[in-house]
Amino acid sequence: MLKKLPRFILILISLLSTIYTYGQDAPESSLEETGIWTGAYIKVRFSEKLGYYGEHHYRVRNDLDDVNSFYGRPRQIYNRAGLNIFFNDYFEAVIGPTMVVNFSPEPGSDQYEPYTIEHRIWHQWLLKMPMMGRVKIYHQFRFEHRWKRDNNIGAEHDYTNRYRYKMFAYIPINKRKIEKNTLYFSPSFEIFMHSGASIAYNPFEDFRTYNGFGYVLNNQITFFAGHMWTLGQKSSGYQYKESHILRFNIFIGLDTRKNSNKMPKINLGY
Repeated sequence: MLKKLPRFILILISLLSTIYTYGQDAPESSLEETGIWTGAYIKVRFSEKLGYYGEHHYRVRNDLDDVNSFYGRPRQIYNRAGLNIFFNDYFEAVIGPTMVVNFSPEPGSDQYEPYTIEHRIWHQWLLKMPMMGRVKIYHQFRFEHRWKRDNNIGAEHDYTNRYRYKMFAYIPINKRKIEKNTLYFSPSFEIFMHSGASIAYNPFEDFRTYNGFGYVLNNQITFFAGHMWTLGQKSSGYQYKESHILRFNIFIGLDTRKNSNKMPKINLGY
């Protein structure tokens, strides 16, 4: 049964997938997963133009018997790394490898491998808008080339491309700008599309809203906690799956440049 969802989201997804579904049943959605993601986001500046960027996650999901439990099974270990290239104050890019460990959806089952390894190559463009009062807005374009396979015994590798666009903002609460000891709010939304030989009726992979609060301890460390809601299109094209995820992150910023008296720029993550 169709649950109450923001109408504009269902309309958008339905329009994008019309040419693929050819008049199948009306869109349906259901809650299929809750979970908790913990992550470390690391930025290290090597020079004026180059640095390291990494995302390292441990993700769990709900127990098999209770979709609202948020915890019960391991989901993924997620490691993304890359060379960070700083073009100017308003544009930077990252390129590098990703390795994901995907755990079995049913731990202990003979039908699934305990885990599989997924490899990706990714690149990203980040556009930073000039300040608008106290608000800083970002536009992120991320592209991923993925070699993955299901946990089913004997499943073959599947190559797909993923295309992501994210818009997010940082809004300081207790100060005029984000600096040491600043509490801030960060809203965001992200759209995922994908393509490949296995993608027939579900080109619209995912839609996410991720909103939360951060606290800047100092120039090296920032904490962030928030809630993410997702809506993903299933292979049928007209069925959708929802999830609610609690996320807890630490952002670490370092500067290894010699002969530099500058503190590292505050790392707020992406």
